[in-house]
This record gives sequence, C-alpha cells and structure tokens, in this order.
Amino acid sequence: MKGKSGETAVTPRTVFQVNGVWIAHAHSICAGSAFFVALLVGCYLHFHKIVQNEYFGYPQEWFPSVSATIGDRYPERSFYQLLIALTAGPRFLLLLFTYILTAREGAKAPLWLVLVGVIRTFTCGGWTYVTSTDDHDWHDIFMISYMVLTIPWTALRIALTPAGKALQWRKWTATAFFTTIAPLIYFFIQHKVKRVPGAYTIYAFLEWALIVFDIAFDAGAMYDFEGLQLNVVDTTGKLRNSSVGFLKESTQTTPEDKRIPSVASFVVSTINYFLYWSVLTSLGLVIWYFPLWYMGISGYEALLLSIVATFLLVIPPFRRLLVALPQIAWLGNALGIAAGYVLAPSDRVLVVGAGAAFGAISFAIQTYSAAHRPAGFSAANGAAFVLGLLLSAVAKMYLWTNNPIWPIMNENNGGFVRVGVTVAIFAALFTNVGEPTPSTAVKANRESSILSGLGLGAVVFIFQTYFSDGSTLPLWVWEGYPVRGPTPLPHGLVTIAVVALGLYAGLAYRNILSTKYLLFAHLATAVLCLFKHWFGYAGGLVLGAYTGAVAPSLLEAAGRHTPWRSFGIGMLVVVLFMLAETWTVAYAFVPGGPALRERTWAVMVAHQVCLTAGVINAKRVRLDTATRAAGRGLAKVLRLTMAGITIVLALGSLVTYQRLQHVVPAPVHPEEKLLTAGIWTIHFGLDNDMWAAEVRMRDLIRDAELDVIGLLESDTQRTIGGHRDITQRIAEELGFYADYGPGPNKHTWGAALLSRFPILNSTHHLMPSPVGELAPAIHATLDVYGTPVDIVVFHSGQEEDVEDRRLQTLGVSTIMRNAVNPTILLSYLVTKPHEGNYNTYVSEFSGMHDIDPSDDWDRWCEYILYKGIKRTGYARISRSTITDTELQVGKFVVGEPPSYENARIEESAVPVGRQFPQMFRGDGVRGHRYHVFDEPRYFA
Repeated sequence: MKGKSGETAVTPRTVFQVNGVWIAHAHSICAGSAFFVALLVGCYLHFHKIVQNEYFGYPQEWFPSVSATIGDRYPERSFYQLLIALTAGPRFLLLLFTYILTAREGAKAPLWLVLVGVIRTFTCGGWTYVTSTDDHDWHDIFMISYMVLTIPWTALRIALTPAGKALQWRKWTATAFFTTIAPLIYFFIQHKVKRVPGAYTIYAFLEWALIVFDIAFDAGAMYDFEGLQLNVVDTTGKLRNSSVGFLKESTQTTPEDKRIPSVASFVVSTINYFLYWSVLTSLGLVIWYFPLWYMGISGYEALLLSIVATFLLVIPPFRRLLVALPQIAWLGNALGIAAGYVLAPSDRVLVVGAGAAFGAISFAIQTYSAAHRPAGFSAANGAAFVLGLLLSAVAKMYLWTNNPIWPIMNENNGGFVRVGVTVAIFAALFTNVGEPTPSTAVKANRESSILSGLGLGAVVFIFQTYFSDGSTLPLWVWEGYPVRGPTPLPHGLVTIAVVALGLYAGLAYRNILSTKYLLFAHLATAVLCLFKHWFGYAGGLVLGAYTGAVAPSLLEAAGRHTPWRSFGIGMLVVVLFMLAETWTVAYAFVPGGPALRERTWAVMVAHQVCLTAGVINAKRVRLDTATRAAGRGLAKVLRLTMAGITIVLALGSLVTYQRLQHVVPAPVHPEEKLLTAGIWTIHFGLDNDMWAAEVRMRDLIRDAELDVIGLLESDTQRTIGGHRDITQRIAEELGFYADYGPGPNKHTWGAALLSRFPILNSTHHLMPSPVGELAPAIHATLDVYGTPVDIVVFHSGQEEDVEDRRLQTLGVSTIMRNAVNPTILLSYLVTKPHEGNYNTYVSEFSGMHDIDPSDDWDRWCEYILYKGIKRTGYARISRSTITDTELQVGKFVVGEPPSYENARIEESAVPVGRQFPQMFRGDGVRGHRYHVFDEPRYFA
C-alpha cells in the first residue's frame, strides 16, 4: 500500500505496553523502599546514634524518627535520596494519569489537583535534598509546605473519586493520616517541652505511621488505573525488529491471571507468618515470668486474652479498614518483636500482648481474604501459615531452642531483634491487599462458624504445643540413658520434615479430610500419649503430618465465615488450651488446679475432639477448575510449597550439621581425678530482668570448672516455657552429656543433669506427691575415670505440703540407700540443716553425709550430700541477676579413700588443680563471687 508520495504506508505497531496499575505499584514500591531501606541501613549501622535526640538516648529512646533516619548520616541518607529520586518517574506519571481520569470539559478542580500535586512533589524534593543538618530552617519550610499541601491534595482527590473501592481506600487512609496528627503533636510536646523519656520514640512511631498512610493514600491509584494502559507505538517502522517483549500485549496481566498467587506474595506471606508464630510463641513465655516471682496468679495472665482481639473484627468499620489495609495489622504484629527494645519487664509484656493481638487479627483477615478469592489463594495462605511455623522452628534450632527475635533476646544473648523488626516492617508494607471478591468466593453453606473455630483452635494449639520446636517430641518420649529413642539433634529436623511433607500431601491430595485419616491421627495421638521411645515418637510424627495436611483446609473453612466469629472462637479455644496445659503442672498454684492435675491426656483428647469437629465441618473445597487459570493457580501453589519446603529443610540441615560439630566432653582436671559437681535452681532460664539466661549460665558453669551439674526448675518444654531446652547450648558449647530429665508430659518443674563424664545409665523418678507439686529426680551412673559414680538430682515439693515432703524424703533416701556406687546428691530439699527431714536425708538409713554440716547457716533449699567418695572442697557462688538461687559447688576425688571428717584445711595445703577458681574472690566477676562465708572451704 502506498501513499500519495509513493512511499509505503506503515501501520502503527505497539512495541511496549504496560497496564496503568503498575504505575501505582512502582510509585508505592519506590517511595516505600526509600524510607524503609534507609531505616534498615540506619538501624544496622548507626542504631544508637539515630535514636539519640537532644535530651535522651538508648535505652530510653529506642526507635529513630524519620528525619534522623533519612537525613543525618551516610550511607542511609544516600540510599533514601537515590530511591526517592527513582520515585519521581512514576510520581509524575501518576499525576498525568490522574488528570486524564478526572479531567472534564469546563472543570477546573482536576487542574488544581494536578497543580497541587506537582508543587507538593517539588516540596518533597526540598526536604529530601535539604536535610535538617544542611539547613534546618529550609528543611522545615519545605516539610511544612508539604504537610499543608497534603490537605488540598487529599480533599480534591477524594472529591474527584467516584464511588467504589478507590474511594473507600482513600477515605480510610486519609482518616488514618489526619487522625495520627493529633497524638503526633501531643507526644512531640511531651518530648520537646516536658522532656518525658521515651516520648520521642512514640512520636517516631507516629511519624513513620504518617509516611505509611501517605504512601498508602496514593497507592489507591491501583484501583483507578486498572482500565488504563500506557503504550509505546511505532508509527514509522523504525522498531519493526525490536525485541522488547517483557510487557507486550501478549503477556499482559489478564483477569484470569489474577486468579494465580504470585511468588512475591507467597514469600511475603510466609515471612509474615514466621513473624506471627514468633510473637505468639513468646506470649506465654513472657507472661510466665510474673507468676514465677509472685509464686501464684500475678494478673498478667490476663494478657493471654490478647489473642482474642479477633472479636474486635465484629466492628464493621474496623474490619473494613484492616481488610483493605492489612499492612496496619501486620505492622502491629511487629510490636511483639520490637518489645525486645523495652527494658522493663512489666512494660515489655504489655507490648508483646499488643503485638500478639495484632498478630491474631492479621491471621484472621489474611485467611478471610484468601478464602474469598480463588482457590489458589487460600491454598497459598495455608501453605504459608505452616511454612512460617517451620521457619520459626528452624530459627529456634539455630539458637539452641531460643527464637532469635523473641523479646527475651538481646544483643548479649544472641538475639537479632533489630533484624527482626526491620524484616517485619518490610514484610508488612509489602503485604498484598487481599480484598475479598464475593463473586469468586466458596460459600460456607451449612458449615458452622463454631465448629470451624474449634478446628482452627485445635490446629494452632497442636502446632504450638508439639511442633513449634523440633526438640519437643523427642523430649516427650525421652526416658534417659542409654539412648533408646530420638534425640533433639538430629531428630528435630526429622520432625520438621514430616510436618512439611504432610503439608504438601494435604495440598496435593484433597481427600485428606476423609474419616480414615482422621481415625489414624487419633490412634497416633494415643500412641504419643501412652508410649515412649521410638514408638511414641512415631505417633507424634503421624499427628504432625496429619495436622500439617489438614491445616490449609481448616484455615479456609474458618475464613469462609465472618472472621470475628470463627477466629474469635478459634483464638478463645487456643487460650483455654494454653491454660489447661499449664494447669496440668501448675495445679498447686492456681484455682481449680486439681481438676486437671497430671491430666495431659485429657488435654490431648480435647484437642482431638476439636480437630474432629473442624474436619467434619469443613466440606471438601469444591475447587473452581473450570478455568485454566484456576488449575494453574493450584499447580503453582504446589510448586511454591515444594520450593518453600526445600528451603526450610536446607536451612535446617545446615543448622543441624553445624551444631553437630560440638565440643567433645572431657573433665576439667583429669590429672587430679577430680569431679567438680554443682547444683543450681535456674528459674526456667529467665534472669531477673526477663532475658534468656543460657549464655550467662554457660559462662558461670565454665568459669566454676564444673564437671557435673544438676539444674532444677529446668523444664521449659511447654507453652509457658516457650518450648525450649536450656541444656542444649550449655552442653554443646562446653562439652557435656545432657539428660533433660522427666519430660513435659511428666508434669514437673524439671530436673536436668549435665556431665562431662559418660552417662552409663539414668532413670527418671517421680517422688510420691499425694497433695502438692510433683517432685522429679534423676538417678544416673557416670563413668568417672573408670569408676562408676552415682549422681542423684532431686527437687523436693513445696514447703506447705508436709506429708508430701516426708514421703519424698523417704523415697530419695531409699534410692541413695540402695546405691552401691559412690553417690552424690545434688538437691533442693526445702529444710533447715539438722532439722526435720534433713535427718532422714543425712542419716545411717541413707548412708549420706552433708558436704558441710558445720555452720552453713544460710542454707534452706540447695544441698550437696555424698557417700563413698572423698570430698575435698565446698563453695557457694552468688547468682548475680541470673536467677533467685545461688550455685553451690562441691569437689570430690575418685580413687582415694572417702573421708567424712569435717576438719578444714587452708587453701595453701590444697594442690592447685583441686582449688576453686580465684576469680570469684572479693568482688568476683560479672556479679558472681564467693559469699555467705566469702571463700571456698577445703577438707582433709
């Protein structure tokens, strides 16, 4: 075809094409990353400097303001300025498209809107590139101008937005923005005028909230621009050979493609759920700190109810806001991690409670939104939920059963709180908007929201109780040496792998909800409850695989209902189960406790009944497979899940391998054939300021040169203990064999044994306790330089139960009487020297002798007794702030005749290898020193 000039006419050809929604997304990503990359870099490089203000610094102030983050220091300032410059392109395109959408003949408001938008953009550049350190006055002028121009920009944009999702979005984000200004001003005055410590940190959070709401307001353009398209058209034929094709028309996003979850959204959801599990599993742990000190109900237990904040979703405006802006709730969940910056335990637990409340709400709205979208989204949500749990288990494995972002962790004990907060903020901001679309929803039909809630609560509780830490199941079935079953390492990784494979099976084979599998899961739970060693462990693995398999379906079933109903009931069920699990062991300290005394089996029956209710209620999801996109969506979720499982297991394998390279146990002074033994009541591994104490404990045990130590109040493998194992880190880093003692299903407060000598045999005992708390004991035989030596670790019951303690005294004394080897008792006896039950422990009947029966007037709880072995020394080392009880240490020599004479000798007469460390004399180190008699005692 030729034109009038004889030249061949060229048909215009589109060579590049992008949907308008990507302009909105590009603007949000560039603007958001500018601020939060700067926050990440700043916190990592200059945390203490950017939280410092003119009056206070860390720890009173522990979160930086926006201006300190983006303007004060290199390189975070450069990151911010570079990324905010990249925002200019999508920003001006956003203004252009806004004008195209709103322009009407004769209407001046759209022109004013764009004019205000352009000027506002230049004022943003002003306070971006003229920092407060460059010129404080001009920085403030640009900033104030920007804030003032925000008013007409917001008002005009809302006025020109037609009814629909975009209008609703803008109203909510604008309301959030302007509502935040009032408390922002209040806390600025509290800081600037009244100089209140910590006020600037709250001001900083509100300042960052304004940034989030500001960016979110403009992100509403994603609804406006869906029908707009930016095309690059070749009208001359010059680009006929162009290979540009990554956004050509043939690959444009279509409504069908929106039925498929994206890789990015799946990754972000998994990270969010990792953070959710991290906060949830820390809640009971930080609450437990308080009744420990009150020795009874403290009042802080009420914070368990924070997770039933899902009932607040009954308020329609609140629910609509959080469904439209899930980023808000996920940012709230980050409070549970940021709590690690709060020093006072009473304040920290409140912040964790707030984070857990937002976490429960986030869980509810994300599942609700996913269940009301095509099937692939709900499957992806369920998979992310389980993978987040397994990631948290791997993180705990990395740090010897402590989650590095828990609020009991800090820089001194291995915590990554700063990293956790940063990741939480980014994950929250990049959370996809899960707007429910009823036209594609699977209806709840005759399903019951109550039964859905019961099933949901059972899934969350089972995951938290048995599978939030890989070492829990092995310790449930542990019965001592010789090893006859799984051990925390490497079998913790096996537990994680089985749950992961169960998840995949549940997604791939949807008939997993059939009755035969449910009955098999019940049988497996009974096996876990009734049997030990490998058989009991196998039952636990089957329960884990089944729970992983049904979790996505039960989550979806709960999501098909109004979230306040199913999730409110579900979280209430979780609270009741947490209390019931605690009551089984804490029955002596709580009202109505005897009803659940030692009845873990009843709790297990109850959670299986609730699980059954959820499974029967959840009809098979009728997947929409009529479209190719739906089928692709489910197939993609399976691929993403397998990729996630592979990453989780790869990380777990690396951690397992690294931890298996631990120190080989060896005694400290083999040349003297010395056995140095200690007893310590460790108060569940939380120090007096509510920080994890394992590192400080490790250092004291190392410096005291202990070969054997009994740890009491050491069972932390339940919800209130965080499902931890205090022995692991100490044993691996110092070189000890570890016997965890009676497991969490034995209903004791715990007794553990660490030994540098091989443990030939160990037997766990529960002493008679008809009324009060159970008294655990370990009777172990060690190979000490070729000589068998018996060690008994024992924790007596509480003072009030006189008959219990009499029976327990007789039981332990009988064990020691029957011991044919040299024997050492490391114990907590609750008696005064030479009075009452002491005269049964130390008697001809037991054959035991007190390590120092003279004038050690301060003893009440901890005692070291011995027979058939030579005692050479005794010392008491103060605890500092690690716990509420000191460390008592005795030195014994193998191969020399035992001596029961109490004549003391001077240290100068003792061989150097048999002396106690000098570092604890005088003021000692790290708050540890010899006390009561201010020096060690030595015996001939």
